[in-house]
Amino acid sequence: MEKVFARSKGLTDVPFSFCPGCTHGIIMRLIAEVLEELDIIEDTIGISPVGCAGFSQDFFSCDFIGAAHGRAQAVGIGAKRALPDKIVFTYQGDGDIAAIGTQHAIHAAARGEKITSIMVNNAIFGMTGGQMAPTSLEGMKTVTSPYGKDVSTTGYPIDMPTLVANLPGAVYVASVSVDSPKNIAQAKKAIKKAFKVQQAGLGFSLVSLLSTCPTNWNMSPSDSLKWLRENMMPVYKMGELKVTEEVESL
Repeated sequence: MEKVFARSKGLTDVPFSFCPGCTHGIIMRLIAEVLEELDIIEDTIGISPVGCAGFSQDFFSCDFIGAAHGRAQAVGIGAKRALPDKIVFTYQGDGDIAAIGTQHAIHAAARGEKITSIMVNNAIFGMTGGQMAPTSLEGMKTVTSPYGKDVSTTGYPIDMPTLVANLPGAVYVASVSVDSPKNIAQAKKAIKKAFKVQQAGLGFSLVSLLSTCPTNWNMSPSDSLKWLRENMMPVYKMGELKVTEEVESL
């Protein structure tokens, strides 16, 4: 019998351990497929921080380095500068890259560091219990905002890709989603382009992916996808937010 679908070689045999309905697994598979298709698994170093994203080192078959909370890009930059021929990517949640790691993200983009950053945005701190994050939406109820996020005291949600896109050192920035087959296909294209940017040595690239957290959102998997579409997509600017002339030719 002909095999028409198989586990990507970019993944290990370790089963995903995420909550039911969590879309981390979809995103990781897309990255793994890209690494395999570009034939760069053996030449890639991933950087995992704290949080649900920290489990990524168990699932990818490329080399991995564990970083402290928010410091994935700092570690990734060190790895890339020490081993410039390697492909280096960070896999970070929004509570990591848009909170404690904000300064690293901004300055990595400002300097045009030649790494690729993947941001998984579910508008919440997932693994630590569902606390409010800088990406939480106005009025969003979380463990630490049970009456809804009050932007007058905690600020409006930070659209990290939009911020990064304004910096000259960022050459490719995209904001996509994995809520439907069509959007998953678009997300894979964005991830692939981000890695091609690094292969070409063009500068910093960031792909943000809107994701769900049914457990901490207190929703079913299907309801969480609907909530993402109705609430997150109108807030976060979607699409390819920055594509320089050099990237367009890739």
